[in-house]
Amino acid sequence: MRRAHRLLLVLLGLLALSRGGRGQADGPPEGPGTEEGSPSLSIAPSNTAFAFNFYHLVASLNPGSNIFFSPLSISAAYAMLALGARADTWAQILQGLAFNLTDMSEPDIHRGFQHLLHTLNLPHDKMEARVGSALFLSQDLQLRPQFLNDTAAFYGSRLFPADFLDSEGTTQLINNHVKEETQGKIDSLVSRLSTDTVMVLVNYIYFKGRWEEPFNPSKTTPQDFHVDANTVVKVPMMIQYWNDHWYLHDRHVPCSVLRLDYQGRARALFILPNSGKMAQVEEVLTPEMLHRWNSLLQKRAYYRKVRLQLPKFSISGSYSLDELLPRLGIRDLFSRQANLSGITAQRDLLVSKSVHKAVLDVDEAGTEAAAATKVSLTFFSAMRNSHILKFNRPFLVAILSTDTQSILFLGKIVNPTKP
Repeated sequence: MRRAHRLLLVLLGLLALSRGGRGQADGPPEGPGTEEGSPSLSIAPSNTAFAFNFYHLVASLNPGSNIFFSPLSISAAYAMLALGARADTWAQILQGLAFNLTDMSEPDIHRGFQHLLHTLNLPHDKMEARVGSALFLSQDLQLRPQFLNDTAAFYGSRLFPADFLDSEGTTQLINNHVKEETQGKIDSLVSRLSTDTVMVLVNYIYFKGRWEEPFNPSKTTPQDFHVDANTVVKVPMMIQYWNDHWYLHDRHVPCSVLRLDYQGRARALFILPNSGKMAQVEEVLTPEMLHRWNSLLQKRAYYRKVRLQLPKFSISGSYSLDELLPRLGIRDLFSRQANLSGITAQRDLLVSKSVHKAVLDVDEAGTEAAAATKVSLTFFSAMRNSHILKFNRPFLVAILSTDTQSILFLGKIVNPTKP
């Protein structure tokens, strides 16, 4: 029996993204994606829906574990892969990414990603973000010109020839490229490449942001973090005593929500369930609820002085998407039913393995993508007439792009001392 040729899809989330499109590229959009009706805003609801679909799937399979991923990296990379998919494989990819193909055309989807990623890549003197993708190709693989043109025009994908019979050499080539593009934060992503691999797609994002209200490192001290009723660990807590912050205690959902802004075009929402109420909060974790919290935390009534202790943290997540995405309806892509005839005329091409890795470091200055993991949380000690928040138990975090209204990262910190 003829063996299937393999396509390895590798996604790096370090505040992460990519691009997509079919047809003729119109050139990069001119401005940021905040205008009403902009292409990037049109795809934001679907991207957010996919983010929570994926979160709930991972949470159900990994109860009691840390979770961290970049939904935008996954959505954008698979939207790009849809450029080369046909028939049921094509429909499953876009529908699995939560796009309604009756309400939105495929060209509009890809133009949305193009505009979104262009916006996120705009230079900013107070925030560093770099998004990119690369195709490592067997010299024997003949790609269709349309696929090459579209991935270059919409994704800015770079092409690298590779000899997959030299598994060790190609592995080093890919890892060296990733290490360079992520400033050394990830240096060993790919291993044990199969000799029948013919293409590896790598998608990455590097992000470094600084808090609008940085913490004083001299005030960081070890504090208790209650993983569960029987487990307490020590974490380094960063302290702010009387700074103004956007903060609310939800009267309808058993949680508090804190907004911390980065200098630039991003913000973080830290969601702290009441003690023992994580499951109840997760049940109502939807795009509508996130929109509600985000909207409320732009009202002046929720801008008040808070006594805050937020631990330094790093958190990472690594996921085999070829095992997870079929549960969201993307099935054929990872089987012999895959139709990727838009990539190449060569038969039997399927995605044999798809890996997503996301890494985030948070310290007194702000946030940086990194390879190590450690989670910092927030703690508030009681003080009369003060607003008190204690992130000394499991909590959720969402990192948002304010320009594009997109979730860049989503996670749950159960034990900040675990990678």
